[in-house]
Formats: sequence, C-alpha cells, structure tokens
Amino acid sequence: MDDTRSYVARPSEIVRKWYVIDADGRTLGRLASEAASILRGKKKPTFTPFLDTGDYVIVINAEKVAVTGKKRKDKIYKRYTGYPGGLREISFEKLQAKRPNEIIRHAVKGMMPNGKLGRQMYKKLKVYTGPTHAHSAQKPETWDF
Repeated sequence: MDDTRSYVARPSEIVRKWYVIDADGRTLGRLASEAASILRGKKKPTFTPFLDTGDYVIVINAEKVAVTGKKRKDKIYKRYTGYPGGLREISFEKLQAKRPNEIIRHAVKGMMPNGKLGRQMYKKLKVYTGPTHAHSAQKPETWDF
C-alpha cells in the first residue's frame, strides 16, 4: 500500500524556540508579516494548521520601525471606548511617540488567525522599546530576513 499520509504534529512533539527581531529601520508591514509567520510556525516543516506549532518572537527597538510614503502623518489608528461618541483616533506619529509597542502589536495581530488559536499564538509575541529585553535566559537567536 502507498504510504502518502500527511504529517500531523502531536502537541508533545512541538519544540519552541525564541527569536529576536530588530525593528530598527525595518518596514512595519514586512516586519509584522515575518513575525506572524514565525508565531504561526509556517517556517517549520512540522507546521500543522490546527495546532500552535510556532515559536516565540521578541521585537526590540519598536520605536525605530519605518513606514513608507505619507503614512507617518496620514495613518490613523481607531478604537472605540464603548460609549456613545466614544470613537478615538490617533495618528501613527503620535502613537509612535506615546506607545510605540502598540504599532507593532496591532500590525501583527491583524495578520494572525481569528479565533481561540490565533489569540493563543499572539501571546507568544513580546515587543520592547530599546535594544534590551527581559528574555536573555531563554537564549534567543537573532532572526534576519
């Protein structure tokens, strides 16, 4: 008989690594898609769509992420407070000065699957301003793309 069955990872077989991505001078969308791909486990041969086979991602220098064109002034982030008239808007420029971590978090979250599994994968993302992070004990490898 022909053995052409697909490989399906078992939860006990999943090995997670830690990767550091330096956002200094990187384009926001390209950085976010690469991080989302690592978080999902798409770069691994053991990728299984219905399991979290991904690795941990640490993004450093979040305040130095780049955008192209007029996005620095024109890109608007919106959120709703839940109250009537509670739509809050903030530009990329102001958000980068106030909370630069949220820019990368927002971009990566939009590239993750919707649902319980996507939220579980998203928790493995750690974003820091500046070149230092609190995960040196995990011996993370640098990820270049």
